[in-house]
Amino acid sequence: MDYKQPAPFHCFQDDALGSSDATELAERIRRGDVSAVEVAEAAIARSRQAQAALNGVATDNYEQALKHAATVDASKTPFAGVPTFIKDNVDVKGLPSGHGSEAVPLNPAKATSPFVEQMLAQGYICLGKSTLPEFGFNASTEFANAEPTRNPWNLDYSCGASSGGSAAMVAAGAVPIAHANDGGGSIRIPAACCGLVGLKPTRGRVVLNEAAKSLPVDIVSDGVVTRSVRDSAGFLAHAEQYFYNQRLPKVGHVQGPGEKRLRIGLALDSINGHPTDEDTRKTVEETARLLEKAGHTVELMAVPVADSFPDDFALYWGMLALGMKLKGHKILDPDFDKRKVNGLTNGLNSRTRKQIWKLPGAIWRLKRSWHDYARAMADYDAVLTPVLAHTTPLLGHLSPAVPFDTLFERLAQYSNFTPLANATGAPAISVPMGMTDNNLPISVQFMAKHGDEHTLLELAYTLEAEHGFPSLG
Repeated sequence: MDYKQPAPFHCFQDDALGSSDATELAERIRRGDVSAVEVAEAAIARSRQAQAALNGVATDNYEQALKHAATVDASKTPFAGVPTFIKDNVDVKGLPSGHGSEAVPLNPAKATSPFVEQMLAQGYICLGKSTLPEFGFNASTEFANAEPTRNPWNLDYSCGASSGGSAAMVAAGAVPIAHANDGGGSIRIPAACCGLVGLKPTRGRVVLNEAAKSLPVDIVSDGVVTRSVRDSAGFLAHAEQYFYNQRLPKVGHVQGPGEKRLRIGLALDSINGHPTDEDTRKTVEETARLLEKAGHTVELMAVPVADSFPDDFALYWGMLALGMKLKGHKILDPDFDKRKVNGLTNGLNSRTRKQIWKLPGAIWRLKRSWHDYARAMADYDAVLTPVLAHTTPLLGHLSPAVPFDTLFERLAQYSNFTPLANATGAPAISVPMGMTDNNLPISVQFMAKHGDEHTLLELAYTLEAEHGFPSLG
């Protein structure tokens, strides 16, 4: 029987949301063209429709969102009344944080996480919590005993992870912007799979959550996934007004392409030896030519990292699983049940226990990676790479039900470009620049010097203007 490709799913329609990005929607609310209540009602209707097709919502907050919308003063905050989802691994007071795991009881959070407070201070209305794979460890939002979160561009395929629910709901048009966080690519990977803009800020750029503060190497950054560069730029500019880290240069409000001609390094293959597939390589090379046409210099460079990096990062990733099994009852909830974690968490835990003696050296080298990266970037303004080594896989390829050794190898072959920015703390951005034959976005990644999100946003604006980004709306 011949395979019949499913039609893309979206919920864009002629309602109060329309096809507006967050910036335009906020302006329409300020002008009085639509009310925050009308927008919330439309977003809730769309989210229910999207949930039936995509399974991107972990917990909804629709009743409270409508009450909140009725109190919105559009003159007070830059994104007043704009609906959003918060990823289900950070707390929103009164809502459970399930962390994508059956091991975590669904008890209402007693307080809102510091970063969520920073984000919601911009005026967004929280419609609920978005899905993620267990503890954010996987690169696909799939579950051992539940339906996966699907990619709206092609429902048979992965939406990426770990911020997969947020990416799916934004790409499908349920909301224009949603929270995401990134400990190994979890903003950039789902943005790449779903055709969105995904900016991972520099380490320390936004308010740190408690879990990040406790890590020996803080690899986690919070941010958003969006359908436009200006939404990502606007979010970061207003986040900086709420909290500014004086150890970093200010980003400011970037509003278009830059005039400076840049020197950009090009890395096509990962240091771990897994080759980049033809479609992805072609997309990155075409992006390089477009940048050269715009006047920038693009030249091949070696990936700026030590040969030990892939093994060191994998061991650190496993350390997080080990810590979760040992201390989940302290970190997440007293009733945490370690017997219910999935095969990936168990496999990472077991693998790390066998190599625990290597961990101190791995942590030392990961801490040093900041200096290695800064030295390699001395002569470059940015680096262009793939986001992922091959195009988006079918659902099931990265399922936690796959035997651990097979799944671990598949993840190593797939998500091998993004972790460098997490270990070094450098900023990085994913932007969609191509499409596969089966209607899935292909994205590229840019990394920049520490604290230089400004350059990344200017590059993204250039590509958005010159090439345009795909949209389901």
